[in-house]
Amino acid sequence: MYSLENLLDLIQWLAMIITITATWYVAAERKDNRNWGFWLYLLSNLLWFIWAIPHRAWALATMQVILAGMNIRGVKNSEPKQTKKPEKVKVK
Repeated sequence: MYSLENLLDLIQWLAMIITITATWYVAAERKDNRNWGFWLYLLSNLLWFIWAIPHRAWALATMQVILAGMNIRGVKNSEPKQTKKPEKVKVK
């Protein structure tokens, strides 16, 4: 079976692959691909955070929390904005 160390090594490699994939998608021209990129970044932030805590990599863990906040902002900015239709002004 897998030891904790083997599982953490696997998480580290998975986080790296997802980070690279997210970077590819964020650089895409299509808005829906960029949106996927931000979601993938959030997943990679979580995986890097999970890896950093048992390794006592506090700077990496802190950076992932901050980057996750920035990626949440990216997700919000990449979603289509709902525009209100202007209300018709009644003239008396």
